[in-house]
Amino acid sequence: MTSNNDPQGGRVELVIRQERAEDHEAVRAVHTQAFGDGERVPALVDALRIAPASLASLSLVATIGDRVVGHVMLSACRLDALPRLVDVLSLSPLGVLPEFQRQGIGTRLVAHALAGAENRGVPLVFLEGSPHYYGERGFTDATKLGFRPPTLRYVPGAFQVAKLSSYEEWMTGTFVYSDAFWALDCVGLRGEQLKQLQLRSEVDATRA
Repeated sequence: MTSNNDPQGGRVELVIRQERAEDHEAVRAVHTQAFGDGERVPALVDALRIAPASLASLSLVATIGDRVVGHVMLSACRLDALPRLVDVLSLSPLGVLPEFQRQGIGTRLVAHALAGAENRGVPLVFLEGSPHYYGERGFTDATKLGFRPPTLRYVPGAFQVAKLSSYEEWMTGTFVYSDAFWALDCVGLRGEQLKQLQLRSEVDATRA
C-alpha cells in the first residue's frame, strides 16, 4: 500500500520515517492495539529507547497524513561467536494498527529496517516471529543456518535471521538479547501460548 483515501477525496501517501519524540504516545497506541497484550510491548519500546547499547537503535514509523499507523524497532543485541562477540540487531517489535493491517505497511517497515541495518554495516538481524510472514521478507530459519536461540521457548521456525552484506562465515554462535527483553519477559512464549503453538506445529507437521 502506498496511499489511502483522504476525507477530502484526495490521496494521502504512506510515509516511512524516523520516529520523533512527539510520536511516542502514538507508537504506544499502535502496539497496545496490535498486540492486545497490555503494557508489555509498549514498555519494551520505552525501555529500548533509553537502554545503553553498543549500537544505536533504529525506530521507524509509518504515517498516513499526520497519523502514525505502524512502527518497527531495531535494537542492539549480540551474537556470542567463538572468536568474539558480534554486535547485531533484533527486529522487535513490529506493529500496525488493526484497521491498517494486510495492506503492505508491515512489509515496507521491515524493508526499511533491513535497509537501515545494511547502511550501518550490521551483519545480522534476528527476530522471533512467523516463519511464513518473515520468510517472505528476507528472513530464514536461524537454527537451520547454525545459530543457537536464546531460549528453548521458541516454536519451530520462529527463531529467524537475515544475513546482510557484511556477514562473514565465522559469525555463528548463540544469539543474546539485551537486558530489556529479559526484564520484561519478551523472549519466547510461556504457559498456554507456548502449548497452543507447539500443538499447532505438531498438527501442521502431520499434514506436511
